[in-house]
Amino acid sequence: MTMMKRKDLCKVLMPDDPMYADAVEALKRYHRAQADGVSGKELERLRLLAEHRFQSVTDYQLRALGGPAESSH
Repeated sequence: MTMMKRKDLCKVLMPDDPMYADAVEALKRYHRAQADGVSGKELERLRLLAEHRFQSVTDYQLRALGGPAESSH
């Protein structure tokens, strides 16, 4: 493994990172709302928020690993 790859691996988010934890919590909020019967615009807002947070984590991870991370936001 080259030094560059080691450096990149140090940038990868661990499951306890706040950015990752926020994405997981957003998904939990969406699923709780869904289970509670929330529908319409509020449920869609929660879904989009969770999706955006996970996409941000994915984009960050790809950049940290040296892969392409085209901005979708």
